[in-house]
Amino acid sequence: MRRNMPALIASASALAVLLAGCTGESATSTGPAGGGTTKTAKDTLTLGMSADIQGWDPSNQPGYQGWAGEAVWDTLVKCDAFGKPEADIADKWSISEDNKSFTAHIREGMKFSDGTPVDSAAVEATFKYVSTHGGAQADYEGIKFDTPDPQNITITWPEPQPMIVTRICNPKVTTKAILDSGKVNDTPVGSGPYVLDTAGTTRGSVYAFTKNDQHWNAANYPYKKLVIKVIESETATVSALKTKQIDGALITPQSYNEITASGLKVRTMQGQTTRLLLTDHLGKKIPALGDVRVRRAINMVFDREAMVKNLYQGHGKPSYQIFRPGSDAYIEGLQDPYPFDVAKAKALMAEAGYEKGFALELPTMAGQNHEKLMPYVTQQLAQLNITVKQVPLSGANAIGDLLSGTYPVVLWQLGNFGQSLQDIDIVVRSSGYWNLMHQPDATVDKHWKQIVTGDEAQKKAAQQEINRYIIDQAWFAPMVNPDGFYAHSPDVTVDKVSDVEALTPKLRDFK
Repeated sequence: MRRNMPALIASASALAVLLAGCTGESATSTGPAGGGTTKTAKDTLTLGMSADIQGWDPSNQPGYQGWAGEAVWDTLVKCDAFGKPEADIADKWSISEDNKSFTAHIREGMKFSDGTPVDSAAVEATFKYVSTHGGAQADYEGIKFDTPDPQNITITWPEPQPMIVTRICNPKVTTKAILDSGKVNDTPVGSGPYVLDTAGTTRGSVYAFTKNDQHWNAANYPYKKLVIKVIESETATVSALKTKQIDGALITPQSYNEITASGLKVRTMQGQTTRLLLTDHLGKKIPALGDVRVRRAINMVFDREAMVKNLYQGHGKPSYQIFRPGSDAYIEGLQDPYPFDVAKAKALMAEAGYEKGFALELPTMAGQNHEKLMPYVTQQLAQLNITVKQVPLSGANAIGDLLSGTYPVVLWQLGNFGQSLQDIDIVVRSSGYWNLMHQPDATVDKHWKQIVTGDEAQKKAAQQEINRYIIDQAWFAPMVNPDGFYAHSPDVTVDKVSDVEALTPKLRDFK
């Protein structure tokens, strides 16, 4: 499950039904708009989407399976898989040394789907809108703008922004007119690679798009039409893939063998880490957790290799740290700091004075593989005389209860960003909503200040120091990086996944 709060809540949305259809390709040669080498144009790309969008308000679009939004809107810059900026509306940009300001030059000649120019006024209106609408308003609080002309803009925050690129990448740029119209949720106005085909669209069921040949990067989007179908179930998804009603969709490990046996291709992604979050570092609620020896002992009772083999059917890798491989905080070549050793774990518990163990409540929730994970986790903790009581969470208050601090230890398949600063901000810092007990820590705060004020090399070094510290202090018990799967037709190429959360390909990844 993604970690961002709006997505956690949106995951409970009702799903719609599959609208059957066919896909196909036609071999015609066309010259791409905006220059570049000639490519072969393809007819239609049809994707399955497991949850409906909530309308066309650009401040309320999912990052997960967000292909509809990626089709119709551009952003000032795009973020790659590790949170680095790439060109989009802006063809040139710079960031101030104090990390407060982002200055961008808007490429010439861009237009929105209503024919109006993409200019600094539209960018300003969009960023003002997301500062008062949607789930990320706090990220844009107090921003100011300098727009000396239609092609240039500087966006400035009151305080340094270590994640300033992420803040810039997220807002989907539209016109001031649509934002002021009161009809922002009805029809999208954007400058993206596709335009919504309202005649072919049925909300809640199917969304159709036609290619914007005037898009600045049209050559990177080879399909003349895009169709997105909302599919209700895994069974329907697999059937639609096998019968060529759709060209691609996310699948679960349970469908992997059936899909591959059918000749379909599968792209593997690793955007999660199954872990115990041991957030009561000070022992305020569970005194035993205030002793690092207890937290280390908990790490030692899990056989990560066996978990991959038996609980994930080989679809994953053992995990010894919470950060994504390739991200700035990730420590290359790290050996398992807490190898599986029940006897040593018991000795640590005795040394800490907790050989008799303690009681622990672990919340459970649908969609987190708890039905397979919990029996093993409960069994292994019992070897340390830690008694687990499972507490099912459901309904509208489930996410709020989970993040409330009621449960200082949580077992979760938590996502990890390619930009590890986001993980540190959300999961490690005391203000982060996944740091469930919000307990302050001077060492983390010291390194975060280095991140805020330092250059790129200093930021990376500070992130790695935070990683080493939380490993040494056993703030987490990381277990497995489970595989995620995107299945697609052999006629479609997905040679990379640009998603910073590595949970699904971006629209620009389909070739």
